[in-house]
Amino acid sequence: MKHIVLGTAGHVDHGKTALIKALTGIDTDRLKEEKERGITIELGFASLSLPSGQMLGIVDVPGHERFVRNMVSGATGIDMVLLVIAADEGVMPQTREHLAICMLLGIKKGLVALTKKDLVDEDWLELVTDDVHQFVQGTFLADAPVIAVSSVSGEGLPELVAAMDRTASSVEQQEGTGLFRLPIDRVFTMRGFGTVVTGTLTSGDIKVAEAVEILPGGITARVRGLQVHNQSVPQAEAGQRTAINLQGIEKATVERGSVLVRPGTLEATTRLDVFFEYLRAPEKRLKNRTLVRFHGGTSEIIARMILLGEDDLAPGGSGYCQIVLESPFVAVAGDRFVVRSYSPVMTIGGGEIIDPLARKHKRHAAAVLLECEILRGGTERQRSAVLLERAGLAGIDLEEFVERAGISGDRLQKILASLVKDGQAVLLDGDDRRFISLNVYEELQRRVLDVLKAYHGRHPLKEGLLKEELRITLGPFIAPRLFNAAMKDLEKTGKIVVERENVRLPGHKVSLKGDMEDLRGQIAGLYLSAGYAPPTLREILERYPDRRAAVGDVLGVMLKEAVLVKISEELYFHRDVLTKLREDYKAVLLRDGKATPASFKELTGLSRKFIIPLMEYFDAAKLTIRAGDHRILREKSGV
Repeated sequence: MKHIVLGTAGHVDHGKTALIKALTGIDTDRLKEEKERGITIELGFASLSLPSGQMLGIVDVPGHERFVRNMVSGATGIDMVLLVIAADEGVMPQTREHLAICMLLGIKKGLVALTKKDLVDEDWLELVTDDVHQFVQGTFLADAPVIAVSSVSGEGLPELVAAMDRTASSVEQQEGTGLFRLPIDRVFTMRGFGTVVTGTLTSGDIKVAEAVEILPGGITARVRGLQVHNQSVPQAEAGQRTAINLQGIEKATVERGSVLVRPGTLEATTRLDVFFEYLRAPEKRLKNRTLVRFHGGTSEIIARMILLGEDDLAPGGSGYCQIVLESPFVAVAGDRFVVRSYSPVMTIGGGEIIDPLARKHKRHAAAVLLECEILRGGTERQRSAVLLERAGLAGIDLEEFVERAGISGDRLQKILASLVKDGQAVLLDGDDRRFISLNVYEELQRRVLDVLKAYHGRHPLKEGLLKEELRITLGPFIAPRLFNAAMKDLEKTGKIVVERENVRLPGHKVSLKGDMEDLRGQIAGLYLSAGYAPPTLREILERYPDRRAAVGDVLGVMLKEAVLVKISEELYFHRDVLTKLREDYKAVLLRDGKATPASFKELTGLSRKFIIPLMEYFDAAKLTIRAGDHRILREKSGV
């Protein structure tokens, strides 16, 4: 069975609440101030069983201009509208504003009730009826029934209920994203139960005992109980007016405008890409960066309108905008919104959210406007491809994709699988279900190659670049998983060579030429001529104060080629000298049966600072083994 919610609309004191009471027996004015003043201030709720057996949820909204913000909150999530017009007054200012809001919110079905029929004669009623028909021309109510009723005598009520039943049966409920989402329009405390929130369940479903998250804020709670039409139920579904008893939170932590979601499925944002329709009523052009009151879901937030394609908008115009909000808001692509002027307060427009997690754009950028066109009017596959590109190197997981695309998870997975198959997307992680555009992925690979090429140009004597240094050079925002995937693919295709922690291009070879080759000859000569008493690394660098970097590179090559052997951080030996020292040291060991630091000093003339590292080096080279305070030859030393 479909779950249909009807919302009232109309000018103050035109009898909306009295009509709902006459239809349902429920007085939706529950506040003392409402009863004293005789006007609706807050949202009221009722339900009506239709002749077909369909249960209709009803939201009664305020009509006074001071409470339009409450009216917009109530109109969010309704499937059909009952526009109430008093027969003795006809169309009034809030009648027009409420109908404009309903159109901006994308409501497609409804009917008109001419109330207070008992206060006018037939001629006047006929004139008002004609006026109403003319008023609704060009709107979704153009062909809707207009039924005159009296809430006092009950005249016309059966015809109205029958028309409501027919209209409800014609409502086509759109497939939602499947993500549980309930914008909260009321919060209160019940003795013995605790905090209760109400709202129209926009999409998905929720069960008793499930965990929920309250956004913005990220507070978690558990569902203690559920009610639909004042009846306790184990589960509530999309389209139902729902009351949820929350366990584990205080009333003060929740407010109208908050949204209930499943933990980790949606996130709040302060920047929206939208298609905006500017009403004709303001009669002045809308300037870029205008301060406005943004109404979305059950929230009212101060915001600025950034016009992406125009310098200003004429009344009746439309275009793509970015709305920058002063506080976080939760939305899904496809959601509708209303905008009211900051001061004086009046409804000036509204439209559709096309990317709820948008990044900052450059104005008048053709590429951005083309993306917006696709996000608004493209196929689901085209929209998905644009969002992949927008996600950039961060990629996008399935939950965020659902939020930004406004497409159910099942359909989206099929679309993404086809994009991966056709080579337009890359699945980075099957568990995380994170995707990245192939264009973005290939651009990352090109950047890896460019960085390595530049590095080899600056450091021709370096074997390669450390992998972690390469990742940081590309940008700290690049996830290790993405980086490793790109590196693996580049290595697999032979475009890079990975040697332990070093990365290089396959054609890169370390070679010394010209002055560098001369420098190597000079350094080699210094180590050879010094014999067993080589210069320290510091002494070598001080000998070439203007060429320290070049000396470091040459030493690195000589170590790589084993021309030099590193004994310690400061002590290098030429391999020929070290080979001779090994033979001389071995001869001492054979002659004396052992070697001590003193006998090693007598052999080399070196200080203890260098003797100990050398003796430890020969231990590591398997020539000797330590025995107490002296060394002896190893048994398998070839002697």
